[in-house]
Amino acid sequence: MDPVAFVLILLALIVIVTALVAVAGQRQRPGGRGSAPGTGFHELKSDYQSGVGGGHSQSWKIPRDPQDYAKLFIPKDAKK
Repeated sequence: MDPVAFVLILLALIVIVTALVAVAGQRQRPGGRGSAPGTGFHELKSDYQSGVGGGHSQSWKIPRDPQDYAKLFIPKDAKK
């Protein structure tokens, strides 16, 4: 078999297997990305530790409703 043909066939097989694995991975994911919209808030936490005695902890509350979340990015003095 010609080496160029062998490389092309091998490359095509790799592309096909990669595509099949990607499709299978998407189908196995329950509910897709993110979390379901609703009422109330999500609470996000961030912790940072730096050596002995150093560090920082922060938490945020983000609205679960996508429209309320989008409104956070609109400047207060924007015209309607």
